[in-house]
Amino acid sequence: MAANPSWCKLIPFATVSAHAERAVKVGRFLFAMWEGGGTAPPELAVAKRLVARGHDVSVLGDPSLAEDVKSTGAAFMPWRAAPHRTTRTAESEIIRDWAALTPLGAFARARDRHAFRPAHLFAREVREAFETHPVDVVVADAMLFGALVGAEATRAAVVALLPMTSFLPAAGRPPSGMGLTPASRALGRLRDRALYTLGDAILWRPCLPWLNLARERVGLGPLKHPLDQLRRADRVLVQTSPWFDFDALPVHGNVCYVGPELEDPPWAADPWTSPWDDALPMVLVAFSTTFMGQTALLEKIIRAVTPLDVRVLVTVGPAIDPRALCAHPNVMVCASAPHSAVLPRASLVVTHGGHGTVIRALAHGVPLLCLPMGRDQSDNAARAVAIGAATSLSHRSNVGQIRQAIARSLADPKLRSAARHARAKLASERVGDPAIAELESLVTPHA
Repeated sequence: MAANPSWCKLIPFATVSAHAERAVKVGRFLFAMWEGGGTAPPELAVAKRLVARGHDVSVLGDPSLAEDVKSTGAAFMPWRAAPHRTTRTAESEIIRDWAALTPLGAFARARDRHAFRPAHLFAREVREAFETHPVDVVVADAMLFGALVGAEATRAAVVALLPMTSFLPAAGRPPSGMGLTPASRALGRLRDRALYTLGDAILWRPCLPWLNLARERVGLGPLKHPLDQLRRADRVLVQTSPWFDFDALPVHGNVCYVGPELEDPPWAADPWTSPWDDALPMVLVAFSTTFMGQTALLEKIIRAVTPLDVRVLVTVGPAIDPRALCAHPNVMVCASAPHSAVLPRASLVVTHGGHGTVIRALAHGVPLLCLPMGRDQSDNAARAVAIGAATSLSHRSNVGQIRQAIARSLADPKLRSAARHARAKLASERVGDPAIAELESLVTPHA
């Protein structure tokens, strides 16, 4: 075999094909990400696999992510002027969407404090990082519109990572953020058109001046719509199953579903062994890894399960002190536990409906009770309910209502059957590593 060029390396492609090796160009990747709770672990999982395959990977992100990034083997650079978090505590939250009175108010906070008003700061820092250390591909979180602007200005290949279900308009998928299911009749389709038009007018278009200001400052021309920034990317990689996302077809050719990431986040990787040795069903209570004002809801859930014949593990994440919640003989409260160890033992997951928790539960065939609190959670809950593997309840429900819902969910064989079907479906789709394949396809030879 002839010697490989300097940019080429024979890498075992076990993560993509169980039977082949192939010559892969050694690429240089820059990830731009933020402390978005459940958004960071799936993106870092991709970075980790790129490092393992011999690529040069660096991450520009919040200082609170530094140790997690280093655990992947990637180099870390902190945001400086752009909004960022130094810790995972509630006090360090930037968007503070739990303080908003309406979903529109929550969107406005995200727009003004992170996604659009400071877009020029993210754009500048991405471009400066590129100038210091040129790369082949810039991979940015899809909600960091400013980072995508900076990536476009570098002239490198641009990839937007979407570590959840897609919020891009698509045929057959209802507008995001409201927990809707696909329309089956003319009235429902009319509903969707009206909501898309309204959302475009009151949510997206007000963001355009800040986005175009960021583009102007890095020498790029204006856009007509904020979502055009994603449409200009070489790839938009959606990190979930198309089957879970209502099998919606993307309206733009750069959108690719690459499947969910199921690996435990680095901060939840400590070994875990069940403290219970009986046959009682175990319930995992897992809420947001970022603060959403969920302490009162967790307290209600603990009171709800106390009289039930169950064992309950409550993981509160890094934003809440476990000592703030009162445990009971059948309830264990801890900061974190690896889902890969807990879910094979669990009979039910009670959750806010974050994408990572929902998809991991389904991948293990465990049904869910979802109590959405905001963000994309109602959409994830709607999808899990639509496939028959979950029930959904208002997070304002009282203790009695929560207790009844948990008891019914544990006793419902249809939920368990649907969850097992989801497990089989997800397992059948996990062939190769499409995220890595798509990223490597964008690497071009360099000296």
